[in-house]
Amino acid sequence: MSMIGVNNLSFAYTETELLKKLSFEIEQGSFLAIAGPNGAGKSTLLNLLSGTLKPKTGKITINDKPIESYSTKTLAQKIAVVRQEFVPIFGFTVAQSVMMARTTYYGQLGFESKADREIVTEALELTDTAQFSSRPLTNLSGGERQCVFIARAFAQDTPILLLDEPTSFLDLKHQVDIYDLLKNAQIEKGKTIITVTHDINLASQYADTALLISADGSYHIGKVKDVFLPEQIEKVFDVKTFYGTVGKENFFLPLGKFAKDNQVIQ
Repeated sequence: MSMIGVNNLSFAYTETELLKKLSFEIEQGSFLAIAGPNGAGKSTLLNLLSGTLKPKTGKITINDKPIESYSTKTLAQKIAVVRQEFVPIFGFTVAQSVMMARTTYYGQLGFESKADREIVTEALELTDTAQFSSRPLTNLSGGERQCVFIARAFAQDTPILLLDEPTSFLDLKHQVDIYDLLKNAQIEKGKTIITVTHDINLASQYADTALLISADGSYHIGKVKDVFLPEQIEKVFDVKTFYGTVGKENFFLPLGKFAKDNQVIQ
């Protein structure tokens, strides 16, 4: 069943089109990784999919209904977004920030329920942020804040999760932990996961499908193994790479002009 449909989608901030005639479907319960060079339109596409931006041409559907037909409240109950990290201005605590994700579910009196508090507690525990739930966001590191924003997305309890560089500012362990969380949400709860990433090696271990967008607007979409190919990676990113496999996984390593002798240690 198609959860999201994109048909002939184009967008431009100026006269030059950033995205050109994109068409694809995202199945319910799938995991899509979006990759490409800086300026190719990856974050813009995420904003279009969330309804924040409107396309120049084409249409987006959610459950076969035009995205613009949904009210803001209804769309917030279908799509949660984790954007690139920012420094908060106000001194809300971690718990307060995550609880804000539940406001769209509040009853007529406008207060959180016991169920809301339980969902927030679970989201904090899943993301290992319960330990500093009473601290202000402004007192956290960039990596800690990123985990809080992911907790807030989980607390929003939507069938679709859109994430823009979800592992930014995270160390290696927490990068893997976040992708484990996302994969578990896909498998155990049937969530549809869409993530923009620069780490194709990590994303390809977890994603089912990939969308590779070039700077010129061309794109490839399909199964990860059919999209993340050496010749396509080198062409799209304009960089020479070393390509190898570990077990059943394919990995890419960019090679700079000062790379040492191209010898592989077995």
